[in-house]
Amino acid sequence: MFKGFKQSSADISTVLVGGVMLAFACLLLFYLIPQYVIEPALVQNPMMSPSWLPRYIGWLIFLIAILLIIQGLFRNYKDNKEYVGSERGSVLRFLLMALALVVYLSLFELIGAIFSGILATLILFVAHPIEKKWVYSLAFIIPVVITLLFTKVLGVPLPVMPY
Repeated sequence: MFKGFKQSSADISTVLVGGVMLAFACLLLFYLIPQYVIEPALVQNPMMSPSWLPRYIGWLIFLIAILLIIQGLFRNYKDNKEYVGSERGSVLRFLLMALALVVYLSLFELIGAIFSGILATLILFVAHPIEKKWVYSLAFIIPVVITLLFTKVLGVPLPVMPY
């Protein structure tokens, strides 16, 4: 009917992942948080409520799920050269990502959140090689910032140092 108009083919896997994420977000927001997070009667600051962070994360998951579904429905992958030539990641990359998780979980209490976060982030950077060397400084900055955010701003006690 229209010249130059191409019917886009939906990427079913992206739509399915978005659908699963959307279902999880709805379960989290509308069942798990209201049923299992106990809300104190008098909270001076809404950010001090125990349900604030789970609700925030739940709405982020909800938004990302909607965006994934939209991307999967309306993106045409047939003409996308990056998608056509891409392959799945290697087994080594998967094993390095799993190792990063194991290192972080096993060393978290032993050497603290900052050092275990730095080690895990460096392993992730090895799994996904980065050309720009300045990005490796983020392996040190991000764990420090996240740990300080949780300990100083949110008041969540974390093992910061090994001593």
